[in-house]
Amino acid sequence: MDATKKYPHLFQPLDLGFTRIKNRVIMGSMHTGLEDIPGGFERQAAYFAERARGGVGMIITGGIGPNREAGGGAKLSTPEEAAQHRMVTDAVRAADPDVKICLQILHAGSLARNADAVAPSAIRARIAPNVPNELDAEGIEKQLADFANCAAMAKLAGYDGVEIIGSAGYLLSTFLVERTNQRTDEWGGSWEKRMRFPVEVVRRVREAVGPDFIVIFRISAMDMLQGGLAWDEVVSLGKAVVEAGTTIVSTHFCWHEAQVPTIATMVPRAAFAQVTGRLRKELTVPMITSNRINMPDVAEQVLARGDADLVSMARPMLADPDLVKKTLEGREDEINTCIACNQACLDHTFTGKLTSCLVNPRACRETELNYPRTEAAKRIAVVGAGPAGLAYATVAAERGHKVTLFDAASEIGGQFNLARRIPGKEEFDETLRYFRRRIEVLGIDLKLNTRVCADDLKSGYDEVIVATGIEPRTPDLPGIDHPKVVGYIDVIQGRKPVGQKVAIIGAGGIGFDVAELITHAGTSASLDVDVFAKEWGIDFKNHPRGGVTGVEPEVASSGREVTLMQRKSDAVGKTLGKTTGWTHRLTLQRRGVKMLNAVEYLSVDDAGLHARVGDQPALFEVDTVIVCAGQTPKRDLYDALTRAGVKATLVGGAFEAAELDAKRAINQASELAAVV
Repeated sequence: MDATKKYPHLFQPLDLGFTRIKNRVIMGSMHTGLEDIPGGFERQAAYFAERARGGVGMIITGGIGPNREAGGGAKLSTPEEAAQHRMVTDAVRAADPDVKICLQILHAGSLARNADAVAPSAIRARIAPNVPNELDAEGIEKQLADFANCAAMAKLAGYDGVEIIGSAGYLLSTFLVERTNQRTDEWGGSWEKRMRFPVEVVRRVREAVGPDFIVIFRISAMDMLQGGLAWDEVVSLGKAVVEAGTTIVSTHFCWHEAQVPTIATMVPRAAFAQVTGRLRKELTVPMITSNRINMPDVAEQVLARGDADLVSMARPMLADPDLVKKTLEGREDEINTCIACNQACLDHTFTGKLTSCLVNPRACRETELNYPRTEAAKRIAVVGAGPAGLAYATVAAERGHKVTLFDAASEIGGQFNLARRIPGKEEFDETLRYFRRRIEVLGIDLKLNTRVCADDLKSGYDEVIVATGIEPRTPDLPGIDHPKVVGYIDVIQGRKPVGQKVAIIGAGGIGFDVAELITHAGTSASLDVDVFAKEWGIDFKNHPRGGVTGVEPEVASSGREVTLMQRKSDAVGKTLGKTTGWTHRLTLQRRGVKMLNAVEYLSVDDAGLHARVGDQPALFEVDTVIVCAGQTPKRDLYDALTRAGVKATLVGGAFEAAELDAKRAINQASELAAVV
């Protein structure tokens, strides 16, 4: 079927008068870290060019500061810096001259991690290290001039436009919210005065770049803050920035301080598009919506409903740069879908690492990790069809090797088949669908329900890859074989019953997943916007201030009494992802889960779990003790091969089993297969 007929809205060009966007798919802004490193422009050029070849209509870069006080990272304020950016814009035009690329101007304001941070008032953000410097009249004029200059330099650098970010707790948004703007001059006080600064930024930028240049304003359509923006304020700000010269308004749905997840995997697809649709009725320019739109059918539905004119698919472009091209060619089942895990993208960004992608380790590494066709095809046996084995097998086959993939189970996936059973992680199904299709397309010989031994692999293969994964660690604990004690795999797969009172030994990622599973009740929030809104206290219908003011979260619970415990004295959940860990902790706390650290496990008997918490003995009178005490590499086959004199390579959990880490497993396997 013709993709333009299947997706009539997605592939319809958008005429802006002075220019045209070839389709409705935007690669939204993501700060990758490439902006800040030596050689970063060359790497950005390759990164963006690959997405341009992949069919996207418009690209928005990661955030670039207009001056040093904007954040201390990348900035654009001089012709010399503009000349460096030419490397990026020229690469995108060489890849596809019809693709537009805009530079995001990001002034972090009070979130800037340097001593020069500035804000409307000297109020430290909860997640910032320092109290910002309060801007005086001269300082405000400097910031306005610097925004305009940055936009002019972007035009000089060959960009088609700029995006001004007026949300997320960055500088412009802190002028808007009363609790961060306590000024009494012409830049604070009444709403009209509080919105003056962002409106003036737009006016100055438009004046600097002229009429034939895209100016996008990213508005906080629902900022998820108690006491945040009211709906009438959002509307009046939108109208004001349009009047000041905005070409396109892009909606954003959070501050970094907000206690509501907006892009994590437990958020339903396109959950916030309805807010964009409501604002779209009030404004006269095209609008972009975003957040958890990761497949073409979802994007088409959003556009067809009239919720937006353009759809931002940022992280999906990390996962698969060819998403749009595959859609146009009718190969949607080959899309490597973003599962919103945040593990290699946002978690990296907020811990100072270069961004990449769990399901696509080439993301942001296009100049260093590639999969060229081999000149000497090998016969390769891969044992284990978990994430590491799947990644190795598909990369090796893509390069032209003849691959046989073995697994003793009846389906591919390994530990991913456990993850996808956890409420809120349904997206993990997409990764398995992708790998199943890659196996078909690449002609990999898949042998399921097949347990191989060393003798089976002694001959017939040039390389043997052992990706046999892990096995749960069993603590050396008196009573560990008591009927009350069950392993996490049996619980997740539903093979063993779980009582009403439960102790979970181990509070790593698996412990939290098990706690989520056994305390969950009803429909998964990730599959139902209404359930999600109720669990996180969002009122989409009435839109109180920030969308959340005065709304109490209502978390459905199974009613089980659960205690999640760990040996370490660190805070429970400290090892969870930087950008998602707090959501898991908060959800379980709302369900009444108790979290204990510094626990010494002593024994299990009919009375329950005997332990010592700190210096105090404790008896947990529970029906069930679930063991989530880590893993050990499963290396029986590897050891047998070594004894038989067969050279083999360990990958994934079989190589290192420090927590279940699909990111590390897929990355390691892909790197090894790239050079085999």
